[in-house]
Amino acid sequence: MAKKITFKGFEEEQLKNMNLEEFSNLVNARARRSLKRGFPTSHKKLLERVRKSKDKEIRTHCRDMIILPEFLGRTFLVHNGKEYVRVSITTEMLGHYLGEFALSRKRVQHSSPGMGATRASKYVSLK
Repeated sequence: MAKKITFKGFEEEQLKNMNLEEFSNLVNARARRSLKRGFPTSHKKLLERVRKSKDKEIRTHCRDMIILPEFLGRTFLVHNGKEYVRVSITTEMLGHYLGEFALSRKRVQHSSPGMGATRASKYVSLK
């Protein structure tokens, strides 16, 4: 028997039928305050695009958009400053920001010493 995934005691269908006020009572204070203040123009446009399109991926620069129940099951292409990163929305992501799942920094990979380095730094061990 598969375990049903819930968000704070609500199943996916119940979450999709909730209005914005009911959902805002489930998220943390930062997200609740942001939802209470209303959406800026860019977020409203993104919401309209989500409601219009059914199957295709949605490209966006709105990294500060809070993930709403309407987004469940959708795939977003979130810009990280250089490229678009594919983000598939799941129940655990509700209440977080889109930008949290499209990392904007890579892991640093050091290689050989750069220009102007001393002779001694040439022989650094490769551990």
